[in-house]
Amino acid sequence: MDGLANKTVLVTGGSSGIGAAIASEFALRGCRVAITARDLERLGTAADKMAQNGAQVRAIACDVTRREQVRRLRDSIRELWGDVQILVNNAGIARAVSFADMSDETWDQTLDTNLTGAYNCCKVFLPAMVEAKWGRIINIASTTAKVGYSHVTAYTASKHGLLGLTRSLALETGRFGVTVNAICPGYIDDERTRDNARIMADKTGKSVDDILKAFASSAPQKRLIEAEEVASLACLIAAPEMSGMTGQAINVDGGAVMV
Repeated sequence: MDGLANKTVLVTGGSSGIGAAIASEFALRGCRVAITARDLERLGTAADKMAQNGAQVRAIACDVTRREQVRRLRDSIRELWGDVQILVNNAGIARAVSFADMSDETWDQTLDTNLTGAYNCCKVFLPAMVEAKWGRIINIASTTAKVGYSHVTAYTASKHGLLGLTRSLALETGRFGVTVNAICPGYIDDERTRDNARIMADKTGKSVDDILKAFASSAPQKRLIEAEEVASLACLIAAPEMSGMTGQAINVDGGAVMV
């Protein structure tokens, strides 16, 4: 993966969790990394932490559901470092709620962020990759992109859509030197998983620890996945040596889903 040095990378949802881990890993490999999310204060804190060892990291606030903001993001990065060469669509929301209790707002916000946000970024950043005859798009999906899960209908639907976007876009961009792949994590050991565990605990009367143990037990390895494991795979997929991999959806889930 030595060929990643000096590549320009954009990670959406880069202020915490998987996004921050991915951005940190690319920065450690000598990339110029832009992270974006809606909360500029949190972004700035994350970027400062990543840049402590001299890494090139910039925080730029953007709501990926707003195409005009994504265009401004592109212009800001282009002025700073040139065109984005590696796009990681990680921004997403996941709210645990039964279908009967789910509000229309939750459905709309989840699809807008998880699917339309990735679409907006692909639409804005892909043309420069095609022109350059080189690029990487990595969509952070989920095992819910492949199988259904209870109490996360909107999230599951959005991730199924993201996987469809990945595959179709890979077919259209293959001849241009651009690869498009998805990573499908299982339950990650992060705050989002713990938030959903708390919600489910309130609904079921079980403890948060019991819910987290149930999440972990859904995989043969009987554990939650570390964000750094996803980050390492993202860097591998982005490497110039992996130019033959496109249209794939790779699980990082401890063996929970084998499709």
